[in-house]
Amino acid sequence: MGALTGVKVVELSGIGPGPFCGMLLSDMGAEVVRVERLQVVTGEQRKINDAVVGRGRRSIGVDLKHPDGLECVLRLVDRADALIEGFRPGVTERLGLGPDVCAARNPRLVYGRMTGWGQDGPLAQRAGHDINYIALAGVLAHIGRAGAPPTPPLNLVGDYGGGAMFLAFGIVCALLEARASGEGQVVDAAMVDGAAVLMAPTWGFRSTGLFTEDRGENLLDSGAHFYDVYETADGEFMSVGAIEPQFYAELLRGIGLDGEDLPRQMDKASWSALKKRFAAIFATKTRAEWCAIFDGTDACVAPVLTMTEATVNEHVVARDTIIVDDNIAQPAPAPRFSRTPGAIQGPTPPLGGDTDATLADWGFSASEIAQLHDAGAIAQAAPPESSA
Repeated sequence: MGALTGVKVVELSGIGPGPFCGMLLSDMGAEVVRVERLQVVTGEQRKINDAVVGRGRRSIGVDLKHPDGLECVLRLVDRADALIEGFRPGVTERLGLGPDVCAARNPRLVYGRMTGWGQDGPLAQRAGHDINYIALAGVLAHIGRAGAPPTPPLNLVGDYGGGAMFLAFGIVCALLEARASGEGQVVDAAMVDGAAVLMAPTWGFRSTGLFTEDRGENLLDSGAHFYDVYETADGEFMSVGAIEPQFYAELLRGIGLDGEDLPRQMDKASWSALKKRFAAIFATKTRAEWCAIFDGTDACVAPVLTMTEATVNEHVVARDTIIVDDNIAQPAPAPRFSRTPGAIQGPTPPLGGDTDATLADWGFSASEIAQLHDAGAIAQAAPPESSA
């Protein structure tokens, strides 16, 4: 009953943001079929599907370099609404699965392309990873503390925020347009582009003089004493984000500074000295003690939790933000819908574990599936061994 129920997607297997986009679409109800290379299903290169990101869709093993395997995927394209691919520019064209070929088979197809640098430009054919894309987009330089090197924010900003999220957004936009026009189109999602867009508010602050390019000297980059993390007496940390004056006043009350004649909150010249005072105060109590002090207040103070700790946090548990599915702790689908909620459509399958059943559901006869097996164009992974 998800919002994308009825939408059929072919995902050409890749790594990072491509599969994450497939997960997002599946969580919202789309039927996503992941096409895995034959070598990783049957050969020495056999891999394990990602236990969380691979959830909720079927996986088939196909030899894309075999003419019958190629035709097999094109027959899936005939019935699909969208396709996801994450290869370097030109690879799917060389395989015979480029957007022109697919559009000739299915004019309504939305063709989603996920790359780091984009389909054109001087770096289009260059290898890279999240850290490189956000570096060149003007993002990484501004993440970190004053006097320290830039700090990579995991691979959340390039791969997933700037990449997969924008690809999913672009695909849904194009699907909506295709319903009206009857024509599909190519979605060129580049991580360098998406990461730059995520910086739009910061570009706005910069244009008005509210943001300098000196790392760790600004409101939201650990420059301000009221927007940072502080170590507690037991070696844990508390997050502080008391930006608005009324929240800042509650913060001061909580740490016992509300009676002092302090500099103005937004006086940047005082930030460094106040940060030292805050650090000394937070170091006097444990994280649990600070949580008790700020419980029920609007001071915008919260404990810094590990993944394990987050799974048992009262608020996270109440909202089922992190759930256990297939005996694996993982985030629940988001966002929430009042009428067509998303849901994990199933556990992560073995790579190539659904080949025969999927092709049958997508219109292939039993004899056609048998012929594809005989030709070596497809493979069905053996079921996992019983643990009994």
